[in-house]
Amino acid sequence: MSREFPDFIDPWKAADGRRSFQGTMPLKRLQRLESMLAPAENGQSDVKLARKDVAFSVRFGYDEQGLVTIRINVNGSLPLVCQRSLEPYQEKIDRSSLLVVIEQISDQDDVPESYDPVLVENRRLAIQDIVEEELLLAIPQVPRNPEVGEIELSTDGEVTVPSEAGKEQSHKPFAGLAGLMKADIKD
Repeated sequence: MSREFPDFIDPWKAADGRRSFQGTMPLKRLQRLESMLAPAENGQSDVKLARKDVAFSVRFGYDEQGLVTIRINVNGSLPLVCQRSLEPYQEKIDRSSLLVVIEQISDQDDVPESYDPVLVENRRLAIQDIVEEELLLAIPQVPRNPEVGEIELSTDGEVTVPSEAGKEQSHKPFAGLAGLMKADIKD
């Protein structure tokens, strides 16, 4: 992890100095995000499941209304599970947002629509928290690997999924069910 940023920062002081921070952050440090990622295989170095650090940059300032703003950019890739093929893949993330600092929940009603509010308590903000929030917002509602085409279903219970190499893979999830049912009826 690149340590070109403090753990906590006072956003008002950072805005006064027009400070900017950048670095990288390991995914394992982001606890809320961790549960949404594809499970890590112990001892395997599968490229699809690689958990690389994400890069970010944060720049503090003021807008014309005197509000403390934070421009954040996050990019990297997240190992997710495709909901079409149920296989892991890397989702590319490149997200930019403009945040405004608020001290109370009631202040969010006064925030202009072009900003996303970020709540700060005791004038302390953790950069890790806003990076993690950006990554959580970047995850698609239904993760789909763009390299996997549509899944074709047939009435015989066979699921056909186009593979990466262009060959179709057949999977019959209920193929053994008929034999089990016959065995169960005999008993």
